[in-house]
Amino acid sequence: MIVAEATKGHRHHEVVHDAYAWGMAQVTLTPEQIEHFGSTGWLLLRDLVAVPFEEVRAEVDRLASAGDDASWLDHYEMTDDGRRLARSEDFTPHSPLLRSVLCEGPLLDVASALLGEQALLYKEKINYKLAGGAGFAPHQDKPAYPYVDQVLSVMVAIDDSTEANGCLEVVHGRHQEVLLQDDRGCIAAEVVEELAWNPVEMRAGDCLFFHALTPHRSGPNTSGRDRRALFPTYNGASEGDLRDAYYAAKREVFASSDPEAGRVRLSLIGDFQGRPA
Repeated sequence: MIVAEATKGHRHHEVVHDAYAWGMAQVTLTPEQIEHFGSTGWLLLRDLVAVPFEEVRAEVDRLASAGDDASWLDHYEMTDDGRRLARSEDFTPHSPLLRSVLCEGPLLDVASALLGEQALLYKEKINYKLAGGAGFAPHQDKPAYPYVDQVLSVMVAIDDSTEANGCLEVVHGRHQEVLLQDDRGCIAAEVVEELAWNPVEMRAGDCLFFHALTPHRSGPNTSGRDRRALFPTYNGASEGDLRDAYYAAKREVFASSDPEAGRVRLSLIGDFQGRPA
């Protein structure tokens, strides 16, 4: 695993570089980090959030507490403990702090380096995966992203992410093509069985960058502790600013069609495994 954090030196299978100095410098990836992303389809970095992390956590709490007053999209699931918030999205117009974190500074610097051009925010979401929350079936992100060819996904851990609370699992080096899909837009079961799945445990504040074709999944949260994560997605500026078009299309699709029976609909593919609230 390649990790960049706020120390210097080298450890086995790890690459470390200086942390981002808030507001003072641009993040520069090493050739080894860029090569790792190119060969595996993912890169785990630390200390990239350019505001005190407690402020980010507090803002996530504020969005989660809005309830029916939310101006953004909220989605709910049913758990053994009752109805719980599963996802918030399209919230950056209502959160200057998170808009700054996602659209300026180190996250954008790294996204631009990995895309090979200036990055623009394509979409944003918070997956809450609260205690008892459901997981996500094996899938690739790209089939859920219309209008764009090259996109980059990022997971920013708000809470520590472990195998017990449903951390992300990724497949190395299978990000060159769209894999065979089932009728839900997820990876077909016969392909899933052939892939080697690698858990990526993260501490709060860690950032996992992964190609939109990197196969990934996550299990349910059986730990009793919440596992919230912020997920911005970026596209290259050469394809244009597509965020408003994406959310307009998603709102129209969700408003004009019935959700699939027995499932919570969070995405344009059927990857979420939660029960309807």
